[in-house]
Amino acid sequence: MKIIQNTVGSWILTNSGRHIDLPNPNPEAIDIGDIALGLSRECRFSGQTRSFYSVAQHSVLASRIVPQEFALEALLHDATEAYLRDLPYPLKRLVPDYARIEKVFNRVLRKCFELPEEMSSQVHQADRILLATEKRDLMPYDGTPWPILDEVEPLPDRIVPWTPERSLGLFLRRFAELSRTHSFRPGLEN
Repeated sequence: MKIIQNTVGSWILTNSGRHIDLPNPNPEAIDIGDIALGLSRECRFSGQTRSFYSVAQHSVLASRIVPQEFALEALLHDATEAYLRDLPYPLKRLVPDYARIEKVFNRVLRKCFELPEEMSSQVHQADRILLATEKRDLMPYDGTPWPILDEVEPLPDRIVPWTPERSLGLFLRRFAELSRTHSFRPGLEN
């Protein structure tokens, strides 16, 4: 894969002061604080929701609706978006280099946090349930069907969006709860 580099290079500087090489991320540079901060400030649906709704809140909610053994994976299922942003699915399909970089990043993050190589069906289903709920609660009404949501029922409770600060705190709290039994590599803790 050929990456065009500008004067800065192909890396980004994170809030914790780490350099993350986008096409070749170093597992030692991954930091849960950077992930939580990035996701808490990233709005779902390219910001086209009726009010701000973060990827961090989406992730916390996903971790609450799966069986306990899948909760950490659900919390981190969109962790790549802390570094690569949340591109709408139709755009992701049009940008093959993004898809390749996202795949590499996902593999690195899954290894760092001792998650399965591929997303489990339980987490995938939780993601779809939340998508149906988010469509109902956060998006403007549009009668156009979303085929990915065929036969998917939204949650009974409505989503009330959190502030970025609350999303950050609840994401980190949930990570602490779920990671007590794991021993991650250096660089993953604040």
